[in-house]
Formats: sequence, structure tokens, C-alpha cells
Amino acid sequence: MKDFYEPRFYRDWTGGHLKQPLVRFNVTQEESDLDLYVTDHVDGAAEVLSACRKILIAHMEKDPLFKDSLVPLPVDPDDPSMIKKMKEAAFQAGVGPMAAVAGTMAEMVGRKLAKCNPDVIVENGGDLYLSLSTTRRVLIYAGASPLSNRLALEIKPENTPMGICTSSGTFGHSLSFGKADAVVIVSHDTALADAVATATANRIDKISDLEGAVQYASKISNILGIVAIKDDGLALWGDLGLHKV
Repeated sequence: MKDFYEPRFYRDWTGGHLKQPLVRFNVTQEESDLDLYVTDHVDGAAEVLSACRKILIAHMEKDPLFKDSLVPLPVDPDDPSMIKKMKEAAFQAGVGPMAAVAGTMAEMVGRKLAKCNPDVIVENGGDLYLSLSTTRRVLIYAGASPLSNRLALEIKPENTPMGICTSSGTFGHSLSFGKADAVVIVSHDTALADAVATATANRIDKISDLEGAVQYASKISNILGIVAIKDDGLALWGDLGLHKV
């Protein structure tokens, strides 16, 4: 787990523009900080997050390599389902299991809230889980790139639940070995989207790397869409519903 907190400045841009406003609330436990939008029922989020954290902390104490590994780790039959989910996503992406932690937690909390809310959006460190009853748009922030806040994904309710996860090598607190301004991955599996976003961003240092990185990600099963941005360069793959803003 990370031992520092970085303010989520992008949250100042969200919520107020919604044509069909949702109830917004926050759940923070130590370094875990989730921003949530729901139709009306907010119960259960804190309990699910707490349970996730207990499972994660216990597993890191049991297996210290789990926290710091930069490569996939084998799934143990005795692993809790959350740990298995992270390891399986990491294996597909070729990264360490902690690359899937934010997306995994967002999805687990979101699934709980979706049982009693037609609309649920969970944001965890720039990674989203969405379960929608109406079409909504997700704005793409890409740091200093001239394309930042100029593109949005249109998400239709029939395509949810869905995960939309972002990795960057130029802003934010997450570890990246590349210099992408933003890599956005869309999948019905939020843990997988998170891990693949990290792996894809690791492959981008310059504009000429965009196409190859996107081709890599497109070959991974269950990836629905990819947006990769470096400076004024853009590479796309999949059925994205991309709109200029």
C-alpha cells in the first residue's frame, strides 16, 4: 500500500455538469480514497472498502513479494477471490498484481452499490467502475498534452457494468516506466483495465511508440477499447464512442 496521499485535483471538474445529477459522496480509509456517484443509496461502500483493505493487507503480510512485484505472480488455490482477480489481471497484462488494485477495489465497491442504485460511478485514483441507466460521458485528462480535456468517451447503459482505467507517466502518483500523457483502457473487467493501462503506458516514451503500444493492448482478451496520448499524438482502438469536447 502507498504511504502517502496525493490530492485528486481532477475531482474539482466532475459532477456539476451532469444532466441527471447523482448523489456524490466520498469514502476514505488511510490511503484509499474513493469518489462515488449514486442514484440515492450510499450504504455499504465503506464496509466493502474496509473488507477489501483487510484482505489486501493480510495477503501482503503473508506474501511480502505481492506488494512490490513488477511481474505476474502465480495464483494459489487458497488465495481470496480478490487476490485471485488481481493476479489473473496482472498475468494477462504482464505486470505485478498491485497494478490492478485500484480497479479491483472500485469494482468491488461498485458492485455492492449497484444492487440498490440504477446508476453507480466509482472513481479510485483515476480508475472508474460504471453501472448506468442512462448514457454518460467520461472526459479524458492527459496532463500537459494539447488533447487533454478535449476528448470524451460516450458510455451507453447497455454496455455497462464497465471499467475505464487510466495510466500516465507524466502526472499522478502511480508507478509508470513510460512517458505517456494518458492511456485509457476500457473493459468489462475493471481489474484487467487497470493492469493493462499500466502495461500499455509503460511502453510509451514518445509519439512513435503509440501505435505499437496500442497493438499490444488490443491483443489482450476482453479489452474493448484503447486511447493512448503522448503530446499531440493519439492512437485509438476499439468501439469507443469517442467525441470531441
